[in-house]
Amino acid sequence: MNLSVTNSPFNEEQATQLNQIIQNLTPEQQTWLSGYLTANQQALANSSAPSQQVAENVLNNEPQAMSDRHITILYGSETGNAQSLGEIFADRLVEHNYTVKLSAMDDFKPKELKKVEDLFVISSTHGEGDPPDNALSFHEFLHGRKAPKLEGVRFSVLALGDESYEFFCQTGKDFDKRLEDLGAERIIERQDCDIDYDDIAEKWMNTNIEKLNSSSGVTQTVTSTETVQSAKEKRYSKSNPYEAEVLENINLNGRGSNKEVRHVELLLDNYGEEYEPGDCLVVLPQNDPEVVSQLIETLGFDETVEVTINDDGDTLPLQKALTEHFEITKLTKPLLQKAVDLLNNEQLTAKMNDDEWIQAYIDGRDLVDLFTDFPSESFKPEALHQLLRKLPPREYSIASSYKANPDEVHITVGAVRYQAHDRDRKGVCSVQLAERVQPGDTIPIYLKKNPNFKFPFDEETPVIMIGPGTGVAPFRSYLQEREELGLTGQTWLFFGEQHFTTDFLYQTEWQTWLKDEVLSKLDLAFSRDTDEKVYVQHRIAEQSATFYEWLMNGAKLYVCGDEKQMAKDVHQTIRYILEQEGGMSEVDAEAYLTEMKKEKRYQRDVY
Repeated sequence: MNLSVTNSPFNEEQATQLNQIIQNLTPEQQTWLSGYLTANQQALANSSAPSQQVAENVLNNEPQAMSDRHITILYGSETGNAQSLGEIFADRLVEHNYTVKLSAMDDFKPKELKKVEDLFVISSTHGEGDPPDNALSFHEFLHGRKAPKLEGVRFSVLALGDESYEFFCQTGKDFDKRLEDLGAERIIERQDCDIDYDDIAEKWMNTNIEKLNSSSGVTQTVTSTETVQSAKEKRYSKSNPYEAEVLENINLNGRGSNKEVRHVELLLDNYGEEYEPGDCLVVLPQNDPEVVSQLIETLGFDETVEVTINDDGDTLPLQKALTEHFEITKLTKPLLQKAVDLLNNEQLTAKMNDDEWIQAYIDGRDLVDLFTDFPSESFKPEALHQLLRKLPPREYSIASSYKANPDEVHITVGAVRYQAHDRDRKGVCSVQLAERVQPGDTIPIYLKKNPNFKFPFDEETPVIMIGPGTGVAPFRSYLQEREELGLTGQTWLFFGEQHFTTDFLYQTEWQTWLKDEVLSKLDLAFSRDTDEKVYVQHRIAEQSATFYEWLMNGAKLYVCGDEKQMAKDVHQTIRYILEQEGGMSEVDAEAYLTEMKKEKRYQRDVY
């Protein structure tokens, strides 16, 4: 019997979807699904005791965990990693027949916190120890006076971060301590994850489920249909990258520019997934061969010697391991702490009690500097994997529209070059793309969704875009998409760089979109063309009244680019406009911007 609106409680769309699913199920799958739905219904109807019927109805009659305690998973995510892990963990818990509520922190009503029973927090840390934007309000509430006492609540925290930052995993540490201070009981110890987080996240999930099962009287071994790794490998990912052919690699800057920004076009033939404006392209880079050779020479090792690259005992020749696997161009405090034990250098050991020296030393130095300044006769090639972390992938905002370029993806990459401590330094991935990648070459990549940087596609919502330098990339993607969809409407771009004649990235495209009314306003700031430096925040301030009018008319606001200076200066300028044009106090203006973030009207992709 097919479901319809007349013979079921489902609407037409739901009935159609269910019919399609049911028709494709085997008899065994239908039996499992029936048991699963029955178990959930019984759990809700009678939460005072485990249902014996569950084991009889579920496939293979395996014992299922049952608990009268409901589980809440909250994630704070800037680029989608914490959200992805939250979704995987929620699916895993449902497999064990728990009732689970999964929510972004900014979608969770604070008053509901006192009703929570088992709470799992998965949060990244942004910038210098700050919560991600969608965790700001919950973080503030939890650390404020109105936070309830949480006796009887059990909790566990998974913290995501980057060891190269001073305040590694700080937001997760904040949540963990505050929940304990409010009286909640820790299920297992907090786990802090570096960029390569799959194995630690997997262990955290399994250990928590074991604890939950144990407290529910279930002794089964924790198994899952898929691990964190296998969930990712359903698609192209870090462990399963797509080899993309380079179609174009163009320097966007004119002759005499201080900058080198590359426009890179890649072929996505048969990739199998679409992307949206705001999403990212992830590149798996390689270290500069010159730096690799210099490091091997400094270490005095044979480049052909096989070295262990992980705890599983996998090996690679030293030269290949240092080129493709290990990060060698960035020092961190945890790395120096490991080096104390592995190098046995008395001078280094003596300095490790001085935090100010550590922070000053790691700034702008790499592994060549470390082994030059603190040589070690006892350090051997087999100890490299104990000292070094994996080479992190690089994320770039996509600069093209999938609808306009279904077999391509474009990125905008600024080549990073500078001098520090008497040596020339280069960005690992940016200079690889600028100097060592030519059309016809292939590079390993994968697409990554960015759920916290999404654009509207209608003609009613005003959109303000602020993207100096390479931060303009996602706005090129957005306007390409709007053009493809035939949309006009109110769109306003603020772009800035050093010089008009050499650094006006994608100049002809913006001007064409202006003429065709895909883009309705364009304000430019070229900082080195005038005696007094002018940046995008100055152009925003000059348009104070109009900017305020757009905000009051429901405009959505997007900021992309440098976090340390630009994003903070832009934020302060917008707050000042709200004070001056709207008569708000500083506190009220800040509260207004916070509310805009909660409503997804103020989104940032900053780095």
